[in-house]
Amino acid sequence: MQRDLAAGALIPTERLGEERLAETYGVSRTPVREALARLFADGLLERHPDGLYPYRPRVDELGDLYELRIVLESRGIQRNHAPHTRRHDAVAIEEELDAWKRLRAHPPEPGTALIAADERFHLTILAASGNTALADALATVYARVRPVRALDMPTPERIAIMAADHITIAEDLLTDDLDSALRTLLSHLTSSRAHVLARARRALELTKLARAVRE
Repeated sequence: MQRDLAAGALIPTERLGEERLAETYGVSRTPVREALARLFADGLLERHPDGLYPYRPRVDELGDLYELRIVLESRGIQRNHAPHTRRHDAVAIEEELDAWKRLRAHPPEPGTALIAADERFHLTILAASGNTALADALATVYARVRPVRALDMPTPERIAIMAADHITIAEDLLTDDLDSALRTLLSHLTSSRAHVLARARRALELTKLARAVRE
């Protein structure tokens, strides 16, 4: 259910009824009820007077979620400056570096596969800092913003910039140039935040326009 929720397969405007979901997934209502409780506790569902619905962030909430991304991912890099902390997992970072060099040479089309690759990079880099709790928190943020990110179709130029940023961050981490890695990360996330917010605002304007006209 969480995978379908994150992928947008569950319609945001439809109530998540236990009976219908149990029939859809071929299980009893008990595991459905337990799953809904977990998803609600994780902030992936919101309660309306008539029941639970998929979480739909407001534009200002999107900004807050991206701010949380910046805090979490920055801390992943900064904690390696502190004494008595484990250094970055070089093997995991090298694997992501190789993957994004391949993606730079053969850019993917915009879509869910690109979003998944981008999320995998950031989650891997954060987990490689040695604090998996930070990565778990970031995964929850991703689950909340992923349906909105799916509306943001990057241009080939933006995909090339994404690949270049990822490669620079990974190379800087591998050479312990943490200040440079942090600068690139902050620029990368700030740019992503701006694009997603602009796309969300544009979608709202188009929705208002659609309600104002008819065929």
